[in-house]
Amino acid sequence: MAIIGYLIRRILTGILVIWLVATAAFLLFFARPVGTVARQLAGKAATPQTIQEVINNLGLNQPISTQYWHFLDGLVHGNLGYSYFTQESVDTMLKQDLPATVSLVVGGMVLWLLFGLTVGIISATRARSAFDRVSSVLVLVGLSMPTFVIGELLILWVFQPLNQHGITWIDTGYSGITSGLSSFIGHMILPWITLAAVQAAVYTRLSRGQLLDTLGEDYIRTARAKGLPERRVIFRHAVRAAMTPVISQLGVDVGTLLGGVVITETVFGLGGIGQVSVQAVFQDNLPVIVGFVIIAAIFVVVANILVDLVYAGLDPRVRIT
Repeated sequence: MAIIGYLIRRILTGILVIWLVATAAFLLFFARPVGTVARQLAGKAATPQTIQEVINNLGLNQPISTQYWHFLDGLVHGNLGYSYFTQESVDTMLKQDLPATVSLVVGGMVLWLLFGLTVGIISATRARSAFDRVSSVLVLVGLSMPTFVIGELLILWVFQPLNQHGITWIDTGYSGITSGLSSFIGHMILPWITLAAVQAAVYTRLSRGQLLDTLGEDYIRTARAKGLPERRVIFRHAVRAAMTPVISQLGVDVGTLLGGVVITETVFGLGGIGQVSVQAVFQDNLPVIVGFVIIAAIFVVVANILVDLVYAGLDPRVRIT
């Protein structure tokens, strides 16, 4: 029952957060001249009368309070509106672009956790060894490399040579999992590596530092003094305690990245909500901007709720009430 009550409170808080974020995006649009988008739609040679007609058609001539009411009414009924430029439903755009972004972030997350935590744990348990020193250098390289550079290098050194030798399994663009698991992985493997390269470096450094601190705690020395096997001391006690800040960081990273990994999406031509949302910002395309901001906020809220639940499972001192 405590968990149910906790979830209800977090969901209500999440709804409040989403409303505040959506309202901020709505008001930010009106902080700029509303005629900007009308001029873009009407064209450079448009007359003032034509621009005014476009403003009227979009409903931008109505009071902000009226437009805000229509905006809230649409949100409640699950209608995010239509793009000013293509007249395409924002709901449809999300259905088209969201799978690419989710596929990229989830696959990248698996890779960066697998490599980041593995290297971090080995480095912490073998501190100042050759492996630890080499991994520290590689971490600095990973943290220093911009995402677009890693992506371009993979295209130049992996994608192009393979295609020149007739190996077309690895490709760019997005191919959904419904087209086949092999095709899906072939299209996503390089974007996954690109996204995971920088994040794995972050998690290697974080997990190593946390685990080193934990291994110096009194209860770890007590466990060793009792004669427990070293493997059990490390994985049953030390790693479990050290993972709590890592899980907290994971919730922030996944929620943020799902809101838009525009660089990786652009380099590999995946589409995705990040690429489309940036274009919408430059166009002052309010319905698309607000729709994508809401989705990003939902990701952050859900990710943080899940993190709190996992956090409580890892740390027995944390109680969900």
